[in-house]
Amino acid sequence: MTVRIRTFQPADTEAVIGLWEHCGLTRPQNDPRKDIERKQRVQPDLFLVAEGDDTVVGSAMAGYDGHRGWVYYFGIAPSARRNGIGGALMAEVERRVARLGCPKINLQVRGGNDGAIEFYRAIGFAEDDVRSMGKRLLQD
Repeated sequence: MTVRIRTFQPADTEAVIGLWEHCGLTRPQNDPRKDIERKQRVQPDLFLVAEGDDTVVGSAMAGYDGHRGWVYYFGIAPSARRNGIGGALMAEVERRVARLGCPKINLQVRGGNDGAIEFYRAIGFAEDDVRSMGKRLLQD
């Protein structure tokens, strides 16, 4: 499969949401369409898709706030895993945020997702001794 990594386009919306659902990235409290709309208003060039054979097989939503970069909605279609797409997609995320001056990127992995943790370790991520906390400001 030939894969191309590119910036998300609005026409990708349904395919990306389908990918997120297939990868278990969506949650009832987060409306994926609203998340996409919000990302399109802030650093849209940091929302990437991996496209193989005219099909979206991966996505990554990233941001940089001037202190740290964050990666969200990182997912690779199960049928496209273990062939370098995830590493290439993350490398492009890293290249784009580094270009903005970002010194470090963070991401969160849900508890029990050992396969994701193994993947991230393999591409150079290490666990930080922190607790993730959140507070909803808008109810989707």
